[in-house]
Amino acid sequence: MPITDDAIEKIKGMIVSGELRPGDRLPKEADLAAQLGLSRNSLREAVRALSLVRILDVRQGDGTYVTSLEPKALLDGLSFIVDLHHDKTVLEFFEVRRILEPAATALAARQISLETVDALRDHLAKVTDESAVEDLVENDLEFHRRIAEAAGNSVLYSLVDTLCGPTIRARVWRGLTQEGALRRTLDEHHAILDALAARQAEVAHALATVHVAGVEQWLRKAL
Repeated sequence: MPITDDAIEKIKGMIVSGELRPGDRLPKEADLAAQLGLSRNSLREAVRALSLVRILDVRQGDGTYVTSLEPKALLDGLSFIVDLHHDKTVLEFFEVRRILEPAATALAARQISLETVDALRDHLAKVTDESAVEDLVENDLEFHRRIAEAAGNSVLYSLVDTLCGPTIRARVWRGLTQEGALRRTLDEHHAILDALAARQAEVAHALATVHVAGVEQWLRKAL
C-alpha cells in the first residue's frame, strides 16, 4: 500500500473506532506521526487528502480538526464531480433522480407535517404558468428539496440536493421550447402535494416518477 494511503487508512481508523470524534482536534503533527508510525511528510499528505473530502478541517494557526462528518459536508466532494459533468451525461443525472426522488417523496408522505404541507402550498402559489421560466425552475428545485428534507433522511436529502444542479439547464430549455411544459409542471407539483397531504405514499411515489421521467423523456428526444 502506498505510504500516503496507509496514512489515510490509519487516520480513518481512528475516526471509525471513535478515538477521534466529530469536532475533535488532532494531536500535534509530531505526536500523531509518532503514534501512527508515520513520517511527518506522509501524515501531511494524508491530512491534505482528507481535508479535500471534508473529513478533516485544517485551520491555519489553530490545528486540524475532524469535521462534523454530516452527510452534506461529506457529499461536497460529489458536488464537485457533478459540477464537472458534460452535457451528454445529464440524462444519467435524470436517471438517478428518477430512482431517488420518488423514494424520498414516498418517505415524506408517511411523515410530513401539516405545517410543511401548508408551507409547500404557499411556496407553489408563488408561481403560475405566466411566471418567467427561470422563476418556475427555481421554485421547482426548492419544492423538491423541501420534500426530500421532509423525508427525514439526511443522506437522501443531500444526494437529491446535489443532483438537482446539473438538471437546471435542461429544465429551463424545456420550459422555453415545449408547449404547455410550465402548466404541466405546476399541475404535477400540485398532484404530488395532494398525495403527500393525504399520506398516500405509493401514489406520491408514482406521481414523482412520472414527473421526473417526463423531463427525462423529453430530453432524450431533444438531444
